[in-house]
Amino acid sequence: MSFTLEDLDARLAIRAAASPDESYTAKLLSRGVAKCAQKLGEEATEAVIAAVSDDKPELAKEAGDVLYHLLVLLRATNVPLSAVMAELESRTAQSGLAEKAARRSDQ
Repeated sequence: MSFTLEDLDARLAIRAAASPDESYTAKLLSRGVAKCAQKLGEEATEAVIAAVSDDKPELAKEAGDVLYHLLVLLRATNVPLSAVMAELESRTAQSGLAEKAARRSDQ
């Protein structure tokens, strides 16, 4: 399967341009950042519940919802997926432990 986050983001861009009466994505975006953030939080909680319940099929579904709602929230706040991907790529230059230590010393 070759469906990527970039593919999903492209579909979201099309759906975001539609009428809120015709597109769930457009409807969410029309309700503002707070509603988009609330939906992401709800889906993340459901993913956590599925994980601790060891329900792998449900976790896969909920993880899909988390990714979708994260992309909606990014769009609502005008943060492009490319900025997130660039941030992730920059973190691969060092170990996760070193990156976390560097963040702590910056605060």
